[in-house]
Amino acid sequence: MTAGNKADGAGADPSPAQLPSRVAKLLSALFYGICSFLIVLVNKALLTTYGFPSPIVLGIGQMAATIMILYLSKLNKIIHFPDFDKKIPAKLFPLPLLYVGNHISGLSSTSKLSLPMFTVLRKFTIPLTLLLETIILGKQYSLSIIVSVFAIILGAFIAAGSDLAFNLEGYIFVFLNDIFTAANGVYTKQKMDPKELGKYGVLFYNACFMIIPTLIISVSTGDLQQATEFNQWRNVLFIIQFLLSCFLGFLLMYSTVLCSYYNSALTTAVVGAIKNVSVAYIGMLVGGDYIFSVLNFVGLNICMAGGLRYSFLTLSSQSKPKQPVDEESIRLDLKS
Repeated sequence: MTAGNKADGAGADPSPAQLPSRVAKLLSALFYGICSFLIVLVNKALLTTYGFPSPIVLGIGQMAATIMILYLSKLNKIIHFPDFDKKIPAKLFPLPLLYVGNHISGLSSTSKLSLPMFTVLRKFTIPLTLLLETIILGKQYSLSIIVSVFAIILGAFIAAGSDLAFNLEGYIFVFLNDIFTAANGVYTKQKMDPKELGKYGVLFYNACFMIIPTLIISVSTGDLQQATEFNQWRNVLFIIQFLLSCFLGFLLMYSTVLCSYYNSALTTAVVGAIKNVSVAYIGMLVGGDYIFSVLNFVGLNICMAGGLRYSFLTLSSQSKPKQPVDEESIRLDLKS
């Protein structure tokens, strides 16, 4: 987590040496994909295999782990982010609201859907992210990129249309999760100015501002009481997986911010889509809640093809040598 610390400090001036390289973009995307892959499997085991009844409490544990790890890292001067002042809430808004909405809706939908259907419906994050990046950040994408994105969505429609274990509540939660994820990714990209909060400041203050309201929600809905009365707290394996989920929650939040920082919110969403299809393939073999159908399987493969096509187009555009072209243009202008 020490990479890029100087760029994170308040008042740091970005220089060409600090601009993200293609290796940094690839590694941050890979790191995000691995973290996202692992936490879905661990959360699925906690919420379905063990039957843990409190997704909000699990989210609180992940926020607490984030606060503790980042604060201790700041104290030991491993990372840097600005100290609290009265301007920080205004700088962050609306990220804290999107953050907690993303957390709760994601955990709730994970517990109510099979792994394959959860991962398929999460694909709708991608067009929402593309739309929000166009509106909020003013980004423009080529026709090839847009076609590959809609190939992912087509596969999702085919797979979801053949869902043999339809769960309306689960579908509502996962679509809410798509909206929150897309908005959170785009606004996080917008807020990560190294001269302001930086990567770590965004993570730390998001978790700080939302852990107490989330705890209040957990108490008022009876979620916390269900968690305290859960009968597996003496099970060592359950406790290990619960703590692992909290730590992976921190890694997921950090890797999401890192991937968005070095790439774009849309690339982060597509990396998540590719990872989700991989999880879906595993979910066909483990978990016991997948019902096979030809259309569902075809849809999953279309999603994967679209995701891989997007990755190819993105990496190809990053590997094009731009500097020699610019120099040649300058020479021609001088001659004329």
